[in-house]
Amino acid sequence: MAIETHQVSLHTADGLALVGDALVPDAPVAAVAICHPHPRFGGNRFNTVVDALHRGLSARGVATLRFDFRGVDGSEGVHDGGDAERIDAAAALAALGALTDAPIWLAGYSFGAAVALDTATPDLRGWLAVAPPLAAMPGSRRAAADDRPTHLLVAGHDQFSPPAPTAEATAGWLATTTSVLASADHFLAGHLDRVVAWAIDALGLDA
Repeated sequence: MAIETHQVSLHTADGLALVGDALVPDAPVAAVAICHPHPRFGGNRFNTVVDALHRGLSARGVATLRFDFRGVDGSEGVHDGGDAERIDAAAALAALGALTDAPIWLAGYSFGAAVALDTATPDLRGWLAVAPPLAAMPGSRRAAADDRPTHLLVAGHDQFSPPAPTAEATAGWLATTTSVLASADHFLAGHLDRVVAWAIDALGLDA
């Protein structure tokens, strides 16, 4: 299967240029934009969890796009604590939609999962949230009241939002499926293959 690599410049609704890259297989079966963890703690689009999803999903025929939030590395702007980063995520969805007409999902890890869950566009198919820090970053999320599918992967030993507080935070969410990676902590070291396998299953692809 041939996979094209694209260097992508994203343009936000508030006038910033962000950097990203995309992997686009022949005839993608789905498409996923991926949001990275907190930049104040070294997060960028080359994070190991983001990279595993980017490469692992593209190897299964999924077009993927990862990008740096505003103020990170080569992206313009300044960090905004997760608020304006929703504009960045929407720009990533638009950029991915320009590369493929496959159904588009929004994914994120850690801080990026929180941003993803609070970003909704009309053409979005659903959400994939890996280790979302919902206990550490409380508040309403747009995905909560949306009937499009939301898939959460929670680490059993997550230092920031373990299973019980996450379940409490998501009680009453619509169309939400939660999976627990029992032996993992928030950083998911040694579990990247299982993260990718979970995402493949969440997208409804054959194992």
